[in-house]
Amino acid sequence: MHPESNHPEPAPAAEPHYLDERSGARYPLTDPRWCGDDGAPLTVSPLPGITRDDVDTGTRSLWRYRAALPVDIAAPVSLGEGCTPLVEKVWGEVPVRFKLEWFSPTGSFKDRGTSVMISLLAQRGVPEVIEDSSGNGGASVAAYCAAAGIRATILAPEATSPAKVLQSRAYGARVELVPGDRDATAAEALRRSERTYYASHNWHPFFLQGTKTLAYELWEDLGFAAPDNVVTVAGAGSTVLGCDIGFSELLASGQIRRRPRLLVAQPANCAPIHAAFHAQGPAPFAPTVAEGTAIREPIRLPEVVQAVRRSDGDMAAIPEDEIATAVRRLAAMGLYAEPTSATAAAAIDVFRARGAIRPGETTVVLLTGSGLKAATAMNALFTDQGFTDQGFTDQGFADQGGRP
Repeated sequence: MHPESNHPEPAPAAEPHYLDERSGARYPLTDPRWCGDDGAPLTVSPLPGITRDDVDTGTRSLWRYRAALPVDIAAPVSLGEGCTPLVEKVWGEVPVRFKLEWFSPTGSFKDRGTSVMISLLAQRGVPEVIEDSSGNGGASVAAYCAAAGIRATILAPEATSPAKVLQSRAYGARVELVPGDRDATAAEALRRSERTYYASHNWHPFFLQGTKTLAYELWEDLGFAAPDNVVTVAGAGSTVLGCDIGFSELLASGQIRRRPRLLVAQPANCAPIHAAFHAQGPAPFAPTVAEGTAIREPIRLPEVVQAVRRSDGDMAAIPEDEIATAVRRLAAMGLYAEPTSATAAAAIDVFRARGAIRPGETTVVLLTGSGLKAATAMNALFTDQGFTDQGFTDQGFADQGGRP
């Protein structure tokens, strides 16, 4: 928690406020905090949603949905995020629409959440932030901090793709590689958060307020209608939670009749949310080519599970060889997706076989990041050097910057 945010007054029930869904605690949105007093993650209290008349059609970015945000942002920090293509393809025998989030300014969907989060912090005069990330989140925070004139320190696991590290440094951020895995990096960021504002894409409630624009944008893309299914990949689960929040608001405002089913994939090598959803006990952990999902203990795990269940959705764990095959199948269609986002495409076959994707339905698949973000991994996949059907060989994993 930020040191200025001790002992807040509860927010009035009629006004939007920060909410700890686990304890019911509430805090004013004016409080410069990113977690509850007990260290629990927060969200913004349920909002009424907007109608098609509230969409600012003259703005070509996610800020066309600014009326759906809980506070007024007078001067958004925007690089043109949002309004990404929705491309019709056939996967096997399944007609799908791929949402190409890599058209975002820094090459991943993270720009949605970062734009809204950094806009809020800039408006409140925050001069410096720290963030922990396996790559895409850090690059996004670095870019938007550069645009806002905010100093940024990015902590990343030592095995992070060199391309992602380079991108964060190019924006002027100070990047520090932390020994150990993704969770070790998060622990180090938490330790430092007592001194520097923690602008975490996994913790900050306003990051999810930006991510929820995915739901609004899909609704507008489809002629102001909801898809039947949204297939995505989850590490911390921000796309899942963003879609849950956005489609819940559209349901509340009477713009859709039901939420889409959220069909969520994780790599089998690191699938704690999948294990919790299916009540399988502790999930195994091993290195995965889908590096952006390698989170053993997602901060919002119970909330992600609840969101999938609330949508009558499902989860699947995808083996490494199927992720690799999906990367190649997407490339053969002209879609150059990094392995993390290709995990969602690999899950289409699983969900169709289970009957979760049915004939005649509208299915959207989120491709969250570009293959350009993971050049070393992509080289291994397309040259068969350092990758087998079981995943990276020791040498292949080491070539990424990791340890076998």
